[in-house]
Amino acid sequence: MPGSSKRITVDPRVMGGKPVIRGTRIPVYFILELLSNGWSIDDILREYPQLTREDVLAAIEYAARVLRDEIVVKA
Repeated sequence: MPGSSKRITVDPRVMGGKPVIRGTRIPVYFILELLSNGWSIDDILREYPQLTREDVLAAIEYAARVLRDEIVVKA
């Protein structure tokens, strides 16, 4: 998932260290929430013109990578 590594940043000084779209204060989780609430990528781009289609796709890729690599510990 090479696209997400260039477009998603994690900096403890920005949004408490949550992953955000590079150059913004828009966290990955917010993009995912919009999509889960029925927003299309075009809706997001219309409302947040500073974002690109590649930014939104990178947020999805980032979340997929985090979940794929997540280690589940059984209690």
